Amino acid sequence: MFTIPFQRPLILAAASLALVTGTACAAQAAVSHTPVSAPVTALQSSNCGIGGIGGAGGEGGKGGEGGKGGQPGQPGEPGKPGGTACLGFGDLPDKPKSELTVVDKVRIVLTVMAADDSKDMKNKIADKYKITTEQIDTWKKQYLDGDWFALMSGSAA
Repeated sequence: MFTIPFQRPLILAAASLALVTGTACAAQAAVSHTPVSAPVTALQSSNCGIGGIGGAGGEGGKGGEGGKGGQPGQPGEPGKPGGTACLGFGDLPDKPKSELTVVDKVRIVLTVMAADDSKDMKNKIADKYKITTEQIDTWKKQYLDGDWFALMSGSAA
């Protein structure tokens, strides 16, 4: 099959390199490249649809008659999109600080970041959970830095 003795090792090396490269590319493609500090101002409590599932869509387009083109549909109400999350003070969990999970802490941080008046929101949250505003700032820094282990410290299981 191979007429020159060094062809087989070269072919095996090339196949191995292709396999490693393909695996590395697939692993990198699975990693989200969304910046951690992506703006969240659009995700507020007022944007939560019924049950937090999303807003009503627009009116569909009208079909054409006899092969003629139809009219395009209309978009939903501008400024009132359905949301993927509810980030208002009323949407925060009712738990003591000792029972807050990492998810709860991230939700608190995102709620503060999405608030129009973050200082006022921070004070309300600090009163609710009986923590300091500095603790919320620490959680925010840990979230923005991607320091998930630090966020997990002191969290409920």
